[in-house]
Amino acid sequence: MKIVIVSDAWHPQINGVVRVLEITRRELSALGHEVILITPDQFHQMPLPTYPDIKLALFPYYKLSCMLRELKPDALHVVTEGPLGWATRKYCRRNAHHFTSSWLSKFPEYASMRTGLPEAWFYKWLITFHNQATHTMVTTQTMLETANRIGIKRAVRWRRGVELKKFRPVPSEMFADLPKPIMLYVGRIAPEKNLEAFLDLNVPGTKILVGDGPDLASLTKRYPDAVFTGAKTGDDLIKAYCGADVMVFPSKTDTFGLVNLEAMACGIPVAAYPVTGPKDIISDEPVGAMDEDLAVAIQRALPMKPEDCIAHAKTFSWERATQDFLNNLVSFSTEQSQKAKDILTSSAHTDQT
Repeated sequence: MKIVIVSDAWHPQINGVVRVLEITRRELSALGHEVILITPDQFHQMPLPTYPDIKLALFPYYKLSCMLRELKPDALHVVTEGPLGWATRKYCRRNAHHFTSSWLSKFPEYASMRTGLPEAWFYKWLITFHNQATHTMVTTQTMLETANRIGIKRAVRWRRGVELKKFRPVPSEMFADLPKPIMLYVGRIAPEKNLEAFLDLNVPGTKILVGDGPDLASLTKRYPDAVFTGAKTGDDLIKAYCGADVMVFPSKTDTFGLVNLEAMACGIPVAAYPVTGPKDIISDEPVGAMDEDLAVAIQRALPMKPEDCIAHAKTFSWERATQDFLNNLVSFSTEQSQKAKDILTSSAHTDQT
């Protein structure tokens, strides 16, 4: 099956959405599907004000329309609600094509933080976008309930996995000379991540922040006792996880938090607030702690056993997540409905045998 995926989030960004796209493309290709990504680097771009690493496609509708007419996909999925997402929605609406969408970030909260405008305005915009889709994919049961509550119709689950061959316990001396315990954050250094709540904690040990973003310079200056490493990938990222005693996830606006699963796969427990994402990953398992007081969550998480964290991470499968994605897709056009249905049914059968 030819699957076109449209996303406003792509390299050089380093974030969960980009990681999910990379892994999903790989898994779909392994199943024999042709996957084509449409991303901002294929268009004229401009940097997002205050966040230059995020590049936005400028006036993409005409070129995108030509691309979709030429590609003739069997299924079309829109990952983000940015310029490319809206252009795709417009094209499908005008031409009676079907598409699925993803709600992967709490954009209204982010936008409200950056603009000072009410979240309700942005939620209205978000709901309008997704209700044109045949299905809107969300990561967790909590997000599914939220989507239903706010008025997003036809929401369905698209679960997540973790790369267990990549993220695993390895010897690490990365932070060996620093005072213990090592409290690690991995992710964007940005306002919506609520990092001050972590950095302001009066707790023993060393706070390590791995990542890049618009607040890196200012937070580095304001918190000289914390260690800011910049972005890490590959073996360096794995060693950063394995050199920590606890993963701290202060965000209250993420929809999942893939980094938490990566930490668990390396044997590291997670400390977080009891919010969407951590609630769905940690649940009642002895793999992390949630509390409205982040310091309390850290102290409760520290004694948890690495083997429990690893065992829990193994319950999250990218193979299963990719099958979710395939099962949620719909035919791009009415003429292709039976063809797409047959292909999806065949793929599902192959995955189960």
